Amino acid sequence: MAVMADSAAVPEEARPGPQAPLRERGGGDQAPVKQRRISFRVRLRRDKSLLVMVIPTMLVLLVFNYLPMFGTVSAFEYYDPIYGFFHSNFIGMQNFNQLFADSAFWHAFQNTLVLSLVQLILYFPVPIALAILLNTVLSTKLRSFIQAVVYLPHFFSWVLVITIFNQMLGGAGLLNQFLRQHHMATWDIMTNGGMFKYLITFQAVWKEAGWGIIVFLAALAAIDPALYESAAVDGAGRWRRMWHITLPGMRGMIVLMLVLRLGNALNVGFEQMLIQRQAVGPQHAEVLDTFAYYYGVTGNNFGYGAAAGLFKGVISLILIYAANKAAHRLGEDGLYRK
Repeated sequence: MAVMADSAAVPEEARPGPQAPLRERGGGDQAPVKQRRISFRVRLRRDKSLLVMVIPTMLVLLVFNYLPMFGTVSAFEYYDPIYGFFHSNFIGMQNFNQLFADSAFWHAFQNTLVLSLVQLILYFPVPIALAILLNTVLSTKLRSFIQAVVYLPHFFSWVLVITIFNQMLGGAGLLNQFLRQHHMATWDIMTNGGMFKYLITFQAVWKEAGWGIIVFLAALAAIDPALYESAAVDGAGRWRRMWHITLPGMRGMIVLMLVLRLGNALNVGFEQMLIQRQAVGPQHAEVLDTFAYYYGVTGNNFGYGAAAGLFKGVISLILIYAANKAAHRLGEDGLYRK
């Protein structure tokens, strides 16, 4: 009777629910039946606080990324700002036919690919190496100081960055002043067209590499320290621990950032190129972004510039799709799980 009374005193909603039914599998093993899928309304009520937090980000993307995509219709028009998108003359593929027959466009496209390849080879490994080196610093205060120093250039504008480089490497910069004092030939790197692709890569490394280590430091923090301890006990040196533990632990993040980098490969820095274009000449600094600006905006041929921008967007989409497919074939998640 006491047992029955205790059982009756427990509220019905607090009692444990019935166990999931078991089903027979081969060999006599039993496994629980797959649980019922949660409905969309329940998930919406469960995650409403997270959805509210993401609303500002979605609004920014909508206003600055998705709404401007309607402007791509001007690539198929002889666009006139006075008449707008709906009343400008529709000319079909004429802008693209003119674009693909323009040697200046293909020269800008070639420059963009070369500069992107150089930056991919020389810039992309730098944040990974910096993150690994910074992770080996044992002193917390020293690590925080180094992080603050390498983060700082990210907040400088490109105007300031190029001014600093000009004061160091320009014709009247510190390097040439030192060479003159020692009766040596001067070297104006800032106006040397042959060195331009390496110059802008070095500028990008100095400005953005410190900021780029954030995601790789997060990947390193997710690696279990017990793996390093076990490897050290087994006699593995620093290089073996890095090769067999650190790099495999960062592989997923490296692949993800590489996919994003390839998708953004044709964006080699509009402001950076625009400021230095006159110093080295269009033959070295003309890229797709500056081509669309000079031949489209300043030339009052907005449809022509929009066609160049749309071509760049399509190529970028193909690159990121191909890179993501390659990541899936290598067994990585890429942008999303397969």
